[in-house]
Amino acid sequence: MYFPSAGINVSPWLPPLVAFIISFFTSMGGVSGAFLLLPFQVTVLGFTSPAVSATNQLFNIIAIPSGVYRYIKEGRMIWPLTWVVIIGTLPGVLLGAIIRIRYLPNPKNFSLFAGLLLFYIGSRLMCDLLNKRQRKNVSTEEEFQALVSRYRKEQQHRQSAGHQTLPRVAVKECSLTHVRYDFYGQAFDIPTLGVTALSFVVGIAGGVYGIGGGAIMAPFFVSFFELPVYTVAGAALMGTFVTSVAGVAFYQFLAPYYPRMAIAPDWLLGFLFGIGGFAGMYCGARLQKFMPSRGIKCLLIFCILFPALKYILGFFR
Repeated sequence: MYFPSAGINVSPWLPPLVAFIISFFTSMGGVSGAFLLLPFQVTVLGFTSPAVSATNQLFNIIAIPSGVYRYIKEGRMIWPLTWVVIIGTLPGVLLGAIIRIRYLPNPKNFSLFAGLLLFYIGSRLMCDLLNKRQRKNVSTEEEFQALVSRYRKEQQHRQSAGHQTLPRVAVKECSLTHVRYDFYGQAFDIPTLGVTALSFVVGIAGGVYGIGGGAIMAPFFVSFFELPVYTVAGAALMGTFVTSVAGVAFYQFLAPYYPRMAIAPDWLLGFLFGIGGFAGMYCGARLQKFMPSRGIKCLLIFCILFPALKYILGFFR
């Protein structure tokens, strides 16, 4: 099947299948999977124009709602944190789109940028995972995992089914300086202005790369702010969804001003990726609470560092 906007031929069953597999695993860590779809499109499918960034964001728009729905239903969506991420990343994503079109249209230069960005995030997350110090989010996640295990055993043996519920996030304060919430008896404090400033910088990088912005925030929440991955995944995904809507609209708006360059998203290809991601993200979000936190972090590290090293090494060949 030929996709004219992307200029490639692809079997129509391949994009949904690849998107499902990627999104199933990455959504457990609050990442849509778009950052892995982009290397797939560039290296495997040969889709190298700036339109690949817009198509990636189109994938986010279609795929993310299913995962967000699960997090909202299970009471693990921190809405104040979500809006802080959106406020910070939204202007950054728009600025990143301009940088992508004007200064990084060359696939080789763009690959180096993407590789360095992903390498930094993955390395920072790995250092945090290897740190031997006991942190409050570690004990909280272990307690959460133990509760899930007891809950499953009760369901399997049909004993006390429905009498024990999994913990829900309880927001205690939301102001211009702090967002505070409780999760399973532990209190967490987030500096609002710090997250907003970081989100803006992350939004620029996400806009250039084509993954919205909230997706990159998930590793920062876990490593820099020491927040449980079970509570921030929903906020990161929701932030990615909103900023991706703005990103796609902005790329489409700019397209007529650059007639010699493919900028607007490939709508059909993005839709095929999106429907696969929609199913994968729902399943991943549903099963996240049954996965060990350390396993989710290791998965994120691998998924980030593998394409990062591939991009960097490819630039110098």
